[in-house]
Amino acid sequence: MMTIHQPERVLEGVTVVTPFSPRKIRAVFHDIDGTHSLIRKWVPVMALVTGAAAKYGMPEGTPGEIAEFMRSRENEDFSEARRFAIESAGLSALTQMEWAIRMSRRVTNSSTPGNEAAIQAIWEGNERFPVPGEGPEERRKIELEGGLLFRAYEILLRSMCRDKNLESAKRDPVPWRVPGSLEFLKLLQDGGVKNYFVTGAVVEYDKDGNPLGTMAEEIRVLGYPVGSGKLIEAFRGSTWDKKLPKIELMRALCQEYGFPPEELLVVGDGRSEIDAAVELGAIAMSRLDADAVRAEEIHRKIGTNLIVRSYVPDSMKALFD
Repeated sequence: MMTIHQPERVLEGVTVVTPFSPRKIRAVFHDIDGTHSLIRKWVPVMALVTGAAAKYGMPEGTPGEIAEFMRSRENEDFSEARRFAIESAGLSALTQMEWAIRMSRRVTNSSTPGNEAAIQAIWEGNERFPVPGEGPEERRKIELEGGLLFRAYEILLRSMCRDKNLESAKRDPVPWRVPGSLEFLKLLQDGGVKNYFVTGAVVEYDKDGNPLGTMAEEIRVLGYPVGSGKLIEAFRGSTWDKKLPKIELMRALCQEYGFPPEELLVVGDGRSEIDAAVELGAIAMSRLDADAVRAEEIHRKIGTNLIVRSYVPDSMKALFD
């Protein structure tokens, strides 16, 4: 266990947003994409998939056929969808796909007041919400279409950036980690704090409980071992067809391992993990690049405690004792 405290002096790359008192930290829940890993350049892909669905309606066919349709629209301008991708960072991918599916209802003039309210709710960062007037049949249809769109998105993500970047990371992982990431995780582990990865990407498991899937492969390549007593104690994520907001994953981890939420630090670059930290009563640390202007506005409004640009070793050490 370590104590995190508000710095008494200016630390390189660290900004205090919401003041906090010294706090014992037993565990840290980390997002991965953009927080520790730079392999997935997902915003353009998310903008393409959600933008094309919103503009043209939900295509028919297999995930591969849907991906092919989306790829043929790659050079079009989907500015609203790009803004949505930035604002929805950290939400479950299935929630992001739901936004696109619900937007596609406008193309066929089948949107309803309840559907419009759901679109607005997602814009505001909500993942669980009632939809007045929507029956179970329509709900199942949205879930089915969202799952297909999610798989198409993953196909495009791999072909447009992920696979190429992963091959580069296999040759040299350093440029694909946020600077200081590995050192920060080791600092926490050496201080008796347990690290957990919590992602919106799909995580599956083999019969022995070892994580599988593209994100699991990425963290192995980047040098983040997972398992009891290892740098990352456990790794939790989403599924292909069941929405799992990060706050639900975090609550489940707290219950599974007996962590009091007030003894948590949550680190991430998306609104959902910072929202979750504030709701749980944990300390929130936002990992944001200097040019992430809109994301920083959102994180400040939510009430993040700290913003860091990278994990400058001396600065990280100064935050903890």
